[in-house]
Amino acid sequence: MMYEAALLAGAGLLAGAMNALAGGGSFVSLPAFLAAGVPSVSANASSTVALYPGGVASAWVYRDGLRQVGDVSLLHSLLITVAGGIVGALLLLATSNAAFDRILPWLLLVATVVLALGPRLGAYLRQHYRAGPMAVLCIQFALGVYGGYFGGAVGLMMMAAWSLLDGADVKQMAPARTLMVTGANTIAAICFAVAGAVSWMPALLLGAGALLGGYAGAWLGKRLPAGLVRGGTLLIASAMTIAFFIRVYA
Repeated sequence: MMYEAALLAGAGLLAGAMNALAGGGSFVSLPAFLAAGVPSVSANASSTVALYPGGVASAWVYRDGLRQVGDVSLLHSLLITVAGGIVGALLLLATSNAAFDRILPWLLLVATVVLALGPRLGAYLRQHYRAGPMAVLCIQFALGVYGGYFGGAVGLMMMAAWSLLDGADVKQMAPARTLMVTGANTIAAICFAVAGAVSWMPALLLGAGALLGGYAGAWLGKRLPAGLVRGGTLLIASAMTIAFFIRVYA
């Protein structure tokens, strides 16, 4: 029991820091919940709830650096992200554990590939295509759905998608990304709690670590080189994606 508690708290610390730095904290928190014996859909819901306080702490630290992405105001982006989060959360609650187990590795793979290719592809697309406000809102709604359905790597997906629309680097986009993810997670966490999908004791243990990690990660995020942050996140994402494919299909 003590080992399990230490595992969850330690995973929360690392996951909270990762979310603050570049996203992808659920690459750590989700395996920790599964290792603690929590079923996959409940593990994903519990991960969203557990990482929520850390996201709020990160958003508070980053509040002075908020900037809009593309031609859409920050408020409109936030509202459409929250709307998508509602849809995604309801979709997750309607998914069986068996189905989610098989979908999960592919969601991780998509997030990892987009993270890896996003900067190069983004530079190319920005030379040939200009995304208007409607396109930005549609992308943000889809990201909200993704975040509500699968909290894992939504921050990475958001950064990767934004790299196609905006020339800013990872550090410049971090404040807005943290706010959007927190917005989607707010409504998703409420849906999961009301539906009784949260395993509260493991979530509280991991959440305590995530709160500290989220604050510390945001503090580090202002000081670490963007390349180091992105490289470390990509390494962890790749390792966890491979591990989940082996878990499900090997």
